[in-house]
Amino acid sequence: MGRSDAVWSEQGTTPDAIEGALRKLLVEVHSENDGFVPARVLNMIAFVDREWSGEIANRLRGVGRYHASRMVVLAYEPHRERLDARVMIAAEGEPGPGELALLRETVVVELGDRHLDDLLTIADPLVVPDLPTLMWSPHGHHEIVGELLALAQAILLDSVQEPLAREALDRACELSGQAYVVDLAWLRTTPWRERVAASFDPPSRRAELGTISALTVRHHPESTAAALLLAGWLASRLGWDLAPLGEQGQALLGSAHAAGGDVELRLQAAPELQVPGLEGITLETASGRSLSLDRGPGGLRAHSRDGGGEREWTVPGASRGETGVLGEGIRQALLRDPSYVPALEAARALLP
Repeated sequence: MGRSDAVWSEQGTTPDAIEGALRKLLVEVHSENDGFVPARVLNMIAFVDREWSGEIANRLRGVGRYHASRMVVLAYEPHRERLDARVMIAAEGEPGPGELALLRETVVVELGDRHLDDLLTIADPLVVPDLPTLMWSPHGHHEIVGELLALAQAILLDSVQEPLAREALDRACELSGQAYVVDLAWLRTTPWRERVAASFDPPSRRAELGTISALTVRHHPESTAAALLLAGWLASRLGWDLAPLGEQGQALLGSAHAAGGDVELRLQAAPELQVPGLEGITLETASGRSLSLDRGPGGLRAHSRDGGGEREWTVPGASRGETGVLGEGIRQALLRDPSYVPALEAARALLP
């Protein structure tokens, strides 16, 4: 960071004072060099437990160029009586003659129970008007999300963080009727979906999509929602008729009905997996062809078998890590993925 760093803080402050400090700092930084201009793409509001705010800050620092233009962190500490705030404005380096450098603004407001009834009053002056706003509450607090929905056009959530898959998918479905939902559990399935789609992309293989006879998804024990979303994606895209799966040990078993016949479904927990998301998937077709994808060093390890024999290869760079997933989630707030809600609805239909 260069001379663009600017900081203001105040204890026992007010929303108007914070907003005034933001404007003053922007003017001061711009007066140093008129190449400093504020980024104006996306607001993001994060309601976090104050004791974990450092962890959240570290996660957000890792998203790089996908950082929101203005980040408003509402750091909640239950018994806090005073409203304290910090404002930070920074850009990477200083612009040379004829160059521009975008300013990123971060506002941290520390608040307590007594402020929760005034959240809209506190947050509203701190977001840039006429920009889309993404709401994120990584530590739960579902009632807070409802309170701040009036300010947000998109909601960032992670369905694997709910204790039960049913609660996770029901909540995602409810919220999707009120705002655009960006689900990190869904984004973790992106490399898997892309690879499956690419495998059937050649015209000679597209007809086989109608002859899929079995799907197995292996997943982290706490990522059942992600496995259901992947199965729901295939079901919604291929027009399968669905019925609830049955529980058998650490697996969900059942079948779907497709035009080409029944499809056996198996969602299997993989206790050895140490990170959220999927461990592997296997697709089989009526012709005897199979495709398996599994996590491996450097990417996804693919294994294909058909009448011409077997082959294995690595799909490099498939995993973006949790920081990459969060960065993509922020970016997705400016986009619209039409396949998520149909996959979500299909996933709910598979719930036992």
